[in-house]
Amino acid sequence: MAQQILPPSESWRLIDAWLAAHVAADFALLNPPATPAGIRHAERVLGARLPGDLAESLQCHNGVSTWTTILPEQSPLAAGGIVAHWQTCMTVAAENDGLAPRSWEDEPWWHPLWAPWAENADGAAQIIDERPGTETGRLGWASHSGGGDFTDSWPDLASLLHAVAQALHEGGDVRGLHPCLTTPGGMWWDEEGCGELNGHPLRSAPIGLP
Repeated sequence: MAQQILPPSESWRLIDAWLAAHVAADFALLNPPATPAGIRHAERVLGARLPGDLAESLQCHNGVSTWTTILPEQSPLAAGGIVAHWQTCMTVAAENDGLAPRSWEDEPWWHPLWAPWAENADGAAQIIDERPGTETGRLGWASHSGGGDFTDSWPDLASLLHAVAQALHEGGDVRGLHPCLTTPGGMWWDEEGCGELNGHPLRSAPIGLP
């Protein structure tokens, strides 16, 4: 039987509870919910409704106040950050033929129906692919130099957030990354064993709530 995926709001409720209990300073970096006006503005600029699970996620937290490692590889953007990243990529793509698919990978550098919901440490966007078809809603990456990459992509944002909540409360990993705590007590995700970060030891994060 297929596992039932929690909606983003329920996954965020579980993630929030764990963060508040174990890494309160990181929990404080999560912004309050986005306003309806902020979401509508983003949709007007992007020219399309935001994916349902992204809108629901933004209604839990409007991104973060600064780049974080609360999630395994992605730091969530606020509605304004989604707009800014999308506008920048549209401008760069238009000036450099970046909207045309590349023959060797069949993906463009950027597409108008990609919604950038988060960024990694290098500034690459984790995108939600809203192009019509059987894979609508899947997650991928759009880097500065390559085309869109949907290798081993999550089917949707809800599935990623569910996996994070499950790893924090039940144990396990998110695509090979396990929750860890840094020496100062911050959040980090690393391979099993949680060795060290910048020369400082990591320890496995506690599972569940106290």
